[in-house]
Amino acid sequence: MDSLSARGIVSHPFWFRIYGRLVGLRSNLKSGTYAFHEDETWRVISEALSTGRGALVHFTTPEGLMATEVADLAQSRLNIPRDSFLLAIADPALKSELDLPSNAPTVEGYLYPTTYLVPAKISAHDLARAMVREFLGQWDSSWTATLDSQHLSRQAIVTVASIVEAEVRYDPDRPYVAAVYLNRLRRGMKLEADPTVIYAYGHRLKRVFEKNLLIRSPYNTYLHAGLPPGPIAQPGHASLAATVHPADVPYLYFVAQPDGKHIFSVTYAEHLAAIQKVKRLQAAARVRRAQARSTPAPPQ
Repeated sequence: MDSLSARGIVSHPFWFRIYGRLVGLRSNLKSGTYAFHEDETWRVISEALSTGRGALVHFTTPEGLMATEVADLAQSRLNIPRDSFLLAIADPALKSELDLPSNAPTVEGYLYPTTYLVPAKISAHDLARAMVREFLGQWDSSWTATLDSQHLSRQAIVTVASIVEAEVRYDPDRPYVAAVYLNRLRRGMKLEADPTVIYAYGHRLKRVFEKNLLIRSPYNTYLHAGLPPGPIAQPGHASLAATVHPADVPYLYFVAQPDGKHIFSVTYAEHLAAIQKVKRLQAAARVRRAQARSTPAPPQ
């Protein structure tokens, strides 16, 4: 009751308590987070608090999820049927809000990853719309002018940012990984990005092997030059910002070390040397793990 008064929803808390006793609210009160208008009637408020109807819940989506994984999360956390959510993100009206290309199958890439406070029984369409509008709200207006000067579309930036999101574990590497992909695009090179191959399979692979690089898909950037048809995941603000403002470096290659940091190279010869360094680090790590397993525990 006090929180209703503090937020200006109930202007006369004493009389509202009396009203609540008369309608039996005290014995039936459903605790939780609710959304009310400032001019909401006491009847509406009391009915909501007694039935739980209109209660809000937290729904969190981490960065880097594919749309199918967001659908799985919505089903498990909000009881939204997976197929309903996948249908909702293909809604032409929603794509129109983003001014997406006509061939974009869904709003993949624009389901902004953050924590939402939504009605417990929110519909698939309302959730998808909330996530897209959150993306639009988070998009920095200054970025549009930057993209115009670079002759890049927002769709291109979101696509590259989605790949950066999938590649990076060490945050400071984001603008450098973005620079590599943008440098490759400008040179007409293939992106050769493993995350696009994973997306082509439609599910997470524990590891990308050479045989996986042969999958026939427009999303396979080992086979097709240029950008894939669209984003492959939902990038967060850091990846978007890093792609709009990439590092000013000439790098064309990178390889991940065991600790998640990357080694960046300008030439292919440097890249091959970096790969050998990573293999030595991986071998040393395997030796340390084997030694740790074989070392007897100290006596208690």
